[in-house]
Amino acid sequence: MKVGLIRHFKVTRGYPASYVTSDELMKWVEEYDASDVEGNEVDLKDIDWEGCYSSDLSRAQITAEAVYEGEITFLKELREIRLSPIFRSDRKMPLFLHMASIRLAWWFNHRSQPESKREIEERIRVVVDRVVHEGKDVLIVGHGGIMIFMRKELRKRGFTGPSFRRPSNGKVYVYQGGTG
Repeated sequence: MKVGLIRHFKVTRGYPASYVTSDELMKWVEEYDASDVEGNEVDLKDIDWEGCYSSDLSRAQITAEAVYEGEITFLKELREIRLSPIFRSDRKMPLFLHMASIRLAWWFNHRSQPESKREIEERIRVVVDRVVHEGKDVLIVGHGGIMIFMRKELRKRGFTGPSFRRPSNGKVYVYQGGTG
C-alpha cells in the first residue's frame, strides 16, 4: 500500500507587510484561504493511484482536481491547522513575532488557540485509519502543517518514506507499507 502526500499548489497571495496588527494578520489569513494558486507539473511517480482525499479548502481542492482524474473525497479533517493571535492589538508588530508567539501558544496549548495539538493528532488519526482500512494506493492533498502530522502518523504505523521540514508545493511524497 502506498500513500502519496501532496501539499497544495503555491498560493498567489503573498505574505503581509513585515509589520502588522493582529487584525491585519487575521485579514491576511482570510485572503490566503481564498487565494488562487499557481499550478505546476506534478510527478505522480508512475503509481496507479486508486483514490484521492483532499482538504476541502479551495487551494487543496484546485490542486487535487488538477492532479487526480477520478472521484475525490474532500474532508474538513485535512484542513490546515487554525491559529489565532494570543491577544488582539491595534499596535503593529513584526510579522515574525506574531508568528512565533502564535506557534508557541499553540505548542503549549494556550487557550487562545482554536485547536490543540491533541485535536490535530486525533483528526489525522481518523483519516489515516480510514485510508489504511481501505488498503488502496491513495493521494492525500493537504497543507504543510497537516502533512507533518500525517507523516508522523504514517510512520507510527510502519510506513516508510521521505522526511521534510517544510514540504514543497505540488510535490508528491510517497510512503509505503504499514501494517495498520
